[in-house]
Amino acid sequence: MRTICLLAVLIALNAAAADLLTPLYPPARLASVLLERDDWRPYPRIDEANGWDHLPEAVRMAYIRAAEKELENGWNPLPASVFLDYVRNGNRSRYQALAFGRRDRLARLVLAELFERQGRFVDPILDGIWAICEESYWGVPAHLGLQKAGHGLPDVDEPTVDLFAAETGALLAWSAYLLGPALDNLDSLILLRILSETDRRILTPFEQREDWSWMGFRYRRDPENQRRVNNWNPWINSNVLTCALLLERNEERRRALVHKAMASLDNFLSPYPADGGCDEGPSYWGRAGGSLYDALELLHSASNGAIDLFDAPLIKAMGRYIYRAYIRYPYFINFADAPARLNPDPVLIHAYGSAIGDTVMTGFAAFCAAQRDQSAESLAGRIGSLGRHLRMLTTRSVLLKTAPREPLLADSWWPAIEVMAARSQSGSADGLYLAAKGGHNDESHNHNDVGNFIVYLNGRPVLIDAGSQTYTAKTFSSRRYELWNNQSAYHNLPTINGVMQRQGGEFSAGRIQYENGDRHAQLRLDIAGAYPPEAAVKSWTRTIRLNRGRNVEVIEQMKLERWISPPELNLVTPLSPSTAAAGEIVLSDGETKALLNYQPDRFAVELDTLDLDDGRMRDSWGRRLYRIVLRAQKRRLEDRYVLTVSGFK
Repeated sequence: MRTICLLAVLIALNAAAADLLTPLYPPARLASVLLERDDWRPYPRIDEANGWDHLPEAVRMAYIRAAEKELENGWNPLPASVFLDYVRNGNRSRYQALAFGRRDRLARLVLAELFERQGRFVDPILDGIWAICEESYWGVPAHLGLQKAGHGLPDVDEPTVDLFAAETGALLAWSAYLLGPALDNLDSLILLRILSETDRRILTPFEQREDWSWMGFRYRRDPENQRRVNNWNPWINSNVLTCALLLERNEERRRALVHKAMASLDNFLSPYPADGGCDEGPSYWGRAGGSLYDALELLHSASNGAIDLFDAPLIKAMGRYIYRAYIRYPYFINFADAPARLNPDPVLIHAYGSAIGDTVMTGFAAFCAAQRDQSAESLAGRIGSLGRHLRMLTTRSVLLKTAPREPLLADSWWPAIEVMAARSQSGSADGLYLAAKGGHNDESHNHNDVGNFIVYLNGRPVLIDAGSQTYTAKTFSSRRYELWNNQSAYHNLPTINGVMQRQGGEFSAGRIQYENGDRHAQLRLDIAGAYPPEAAVKSWTRTIRLNRGRNVEVIEQMKLERWISPPELNLVTPLSPSTAAAGEIVLSDGETKALLNYQPDRFAVELDTLDLDDGRMRDSWGRRLYRIVLRAQKRRLEDRYVLTVSGFK
């Protein structure tokens, strides 16, 4: 049996925090190791004989056929009125669908021309590049808070670098690199236009500014009053690196841009917990740890292997997070905004695992690949990031030769983000799985969920975190906690004296202790600090325990300052609940059947149906969820409540 006190662990974790990139690669050393632009050849270009002929003909032809269908389409307009959807009605989706559709189409045409090399797709590619260069803004309306004018229409005199402006710059950079000779033969001004627009919109603003929060410089100067950077930092920096490395012709400026991107990445890495835990959840790992890998791999490649952080313990821990948070396909731990069902990128996982020498991770990548359609048509149908797609095309054969391995770990514990997970037996999804969290209510993509937990039975959800709805203007505004799914009453948490948890970093868990051993694993914490003063609670010690091979047990030891209204224990489930004998609620959907036991002398039961009309939630849970409210029946300032969850026999 191991019992871990959080304070001692956090002292060790914080002591390990340090910059990783800039101390090892100061400007002088960077100048000696970074390949010059014309010497860096990450992938074959269109003028290299037989450059992509190593791909199976069926794969190359699938991309060509997919691009042939694009020849019938025009380059759809991006109306200002649709851009204004975000401020008029909160809709993010209409404009993003139009803008992302343009970029996906261009990437598909670029690959087809690269594979066919007959010039059929060059004019449509030219039209696409020109159309994107003519756009007023390369980002999306939801991110215009970066400009001084705020949300509305973009200010073309103040280019700002958001996620998708940076992605667009990288798309054009890869297009110019791969097809440069073909485009130059068409008209020499095409490449100059790409260089000009990418410099104006991406490189020069990145060079001149440090005030955007995603860059992390404000956090480094004032960590007490600034939020630690999240996935925006490596996601954008990886694309800025792409633009600088592929496009910038002045080698001194190119190195300066690379070094600033490395300094910004250090702002992401330095405060990152040494346990590698991603408080944004597994679905954001692909753009947190995963985009960090993109950036590090670019630096490694562009320095001919001289820039190499893949042996660093933090980098290894960040990679391993994705399989440590795995429940059973397709389910992952999904606290905060993360969805429960995830189909992660197997090529990214395999590349990261190979870089850090982790065979569990590469085996997991092969397992994930086996869950996907691997036909050539399917590959050509999902492009996404062109840089990542190029990696997929060049490394997929190695991935498909890797033996699949499903990582069903007995225990995981991330002390810095205060998340634990445990299953009944290592190597098997049979039986019960428990994940629980402490933390605070100002985490990235935060829900008011300190002390929340989820339970799965035989790899299927029983008690769940509902996750997020489709993002709108309200999602990341001051009205975020008006959304029911972000409130503590719609998590597996108590409502105390009629009061829910409050948002803010000061609303947090206390007295955290984690234990694990052969017979059980548990998290004990006091969640009273997550509630505001009007909850009138002295302490609420919650013990969430997996008794391996038996049940999940939740023990609540509560002390109130005064009694105002009955405490309520809220539970959310995708399984239809029905009251059986006193103290028993059966949870079932026909395939999964579980039993919830409670103290019938303590609680009255209320069952609510939550009809889901949001597409993102329906993708995880179907048409409805259920909320169980156990309402205390005795007027007590101190009490002890016990719940258990087990398989139904």
